[in-house]
Amino acid sequence: MLPKAAPVLAVELVTRPLSDSDLNDLCDATDAAIKAGGGFGWLELPSHETLERYWQGVITVPQRLLFVTRLDGVICGTCQLIRPPHNNEAQKHSAQISGLFVTPWARGYGLSVQMLKRVEEEALALGHSVINLDVRETQLRAIEIYEAAGYKQIGHHPYYARVNGDFVPGRYYTKLLAPS
Repeated sequence: MLPKAAPVLAVELVTRPLSDSDLNDLCDATDAAIKAGGGFGWLELPSHETLERYWQGVITVPQRLLFVTRLDGVICGTCQLIRPPHNNEAQKHSAQISGLFVTPWARGYGLSVQMLKRVEEEALALGHSVINLDVRETQLRAIEIYEAAGYKQIGHHPYYARVNGDFVPGRYYTKLLAPS
């Protein structure tokens, strides 16, 4: 019996519209993440058409950079780097991370860590020396990843989100990538 080949892992910045196959993979990954409770804001599973429109819209927003991660060629996670608007000169040094997730079937390969590192590298290349993010306190693995990567908690919000009628606290983090 031949040994199983090592999985092929990749993180990419999306620079053009996704193919139909990639868009379908991204929607499927999003479905699975939402069902697992990590749907970056979605509580109810949206239709496939709604997810397609959402992801196509993200790609068209100039201040949003979409990163995808692949396992053996299949999109299985994503992260957005949100840049400040051009008129916000006082905060042009900082960017925001949003919607980082890896679908449950692709977890355990270090893809979230790789994606976070790639997003940080792109932020630095674009002149951002600070990254900010926020996360629900129920996202324990995400919190572990952010803290292990050097993100420092700078705030707590007791009413951050509402899930099934109950408030869920949230945390705010920041990381200095490079001194100004």
